[in-house]
Amino acid sequence: MDIVKKVTVPDVVAMKRDGKRITMMTAYDAAFARLVEQAGIDIILVGDSLGMVVLGYPTTVPVTMDDMVRHAAAVSRGASRPLLIGDMPFGSYQTGPTDAVMAHVGLTPQRVAQFGGFKTQAKSARAARRLIDDAVALEDAGAFSIVLESIPAPVAAMVTERLSIPTIGIGAGIECDGQVLVLHDVLGLYGDFKPKFAKRYGEIGTAVVDALRAFDSDVREGRFPDAEHSFTMKESELAALRQNATRPKAV
Repeated sequence: MDIVKKVTVPDVVAMKRDGKRITMMTAYDAAFARLVEQAGIDIILVGDSLGMVVLGYPTTVPVTMDDMVRHAAAVSRGASRPLLIGDMPFGSYQTGPTDAVMAHVGLTPQRVAQFGGFKTQAKSARAARRLIDDAVALEDAGAFSIVLESIPAPVAAMVTERLSIPTIGIGAGIECDGQVLVLHDVLGLYGDFKPKFAKRYGEIGTAVVDALRAFDSDVREGRFPDAEHSFTMKESELAALRQNATRPKAV
């Protein structure tokens, strides 16, 4: 049996140097992590987006460290080859640059209230220069990679060219070294919400509803479970059971 090599931080950094595109996808449980791994994705992100797509919060802010640890542990049990990265939940990362290794600039959903909603960032020359400076500072602080979210494609291209560490884009154009999307957006599992930057590669949500409606109908109409999906026993044992069941009780 072939031993599959684990993707490491140096591997990801080397991919930029070698001109290889990097793929990253979110996952929040073992089952989907297993599927993401089978697809050959390089990095699994246990994003704090789980607050919205899994836990039902309106934003990512209520997500706790316990939430992140629990879901990261589940993902680690489902996939072993991809590099596993877990988001630091709101309020947990202000202890210093040595506590985190992957950076995030542009639209940071944890501060969406300060931005006035999910809006594209760095649209002015001044804001773009500030974002580029921030990205350089984060590389200098020791980040091995940086996520660029919801910024103009030309700005992301400038950042990518300026840095020696990989950039991973989400709504940041084609010139980033890699791309990440939220699994539920990719599969159509998050209702009718369709971010501009997210391409749907499947409509799994519709398939799930269709399957559950079929189950609902089969149960209500007495079609499930049928003989194929039921257990039985030897006729001799069943006959003995019936005989015993009909025997009069002792007074």
